[in-house]
Amino acid sequence: MADGSSLVNLGEISKPATVLIEKISDALGGAFRPFQIRRVAKAEADAKMIEAVAQVEISELQKRALQRFVVEEGRRQDNIEAITAKALPGVGDTADPSKIDDDWITNFFDKCRLISNDEMQALWAQILSGEANSPGKYSKRTVDYLASLDKSDALLFRALCGFGWYIGQVSPLVFDTEHELYKTAGIGFTELTHLDNIGLIRFESLAGFQVTKLGKRVRLGYYGAVVELEFASETPKTR
Repeated sequence: MADGSSLVNLGEISKPATVLIEKISDALGGAFRPFQIRRVAKAEADAKMIEAVAQVEISELQKRALQRFVVEEGRRQDNIEAITAKALPGVGDTADPSKIDDDWITNFFDKCRLISNDEMQALWAQILSGEANSPGKYSKRTVDYLASLDKSDALLFRALCGFGWYIGQVSPLVFDTEHELYKTAGIGFTELTHLDNIGLIRFESLAGFQVTKLGKRVRLGYYGAVVELEFASETPKTR
């Protein structure tokens, strides 16, 4: 487990959030200790190393390569820490991030360390907090697929998920692609067709959406809120 004394005091954060920080640090072999003072000291040491190496007889090309390496790694480190910071508020009080697989964390940050856009970082942070709350929720394949998406596709899919209801599984419900509610969110027939074409959703505009074998009463979930529906008939049927 990472040495807790190496972490910068973040104020009042939950125990699971602290565990997530330490878990990430351990999984990445100590290369990532987010929000800690020693990162600044290491950066200064790297700069001095470059200065010392520069005094040795090496080519100008090698000097520039060393300088670029330090700058690029600094940016990647900032991205990793920014995504982690955005994920912390979404980690629930009952979460157990210690159960997250180390290989999953390594793969996750390998894919997102180049993400500097604030909106995309927020999307990656949601994946991280979701995995912390329910270890095993997101497969490596899901993470890899997210990494392959363009920013516009990822944000479009995120907007669609805003209409997701839990009906045995999460299902985004779009009743009328011409309705202003969906248009305001940037969701329309063209956008849904595009998401279908790239394999993110299955969109069948003619067939519609059906749920079978429902009783008279059914409980649905929407972002943690529970909605109870009661139908007129006791006979299970397609709704």
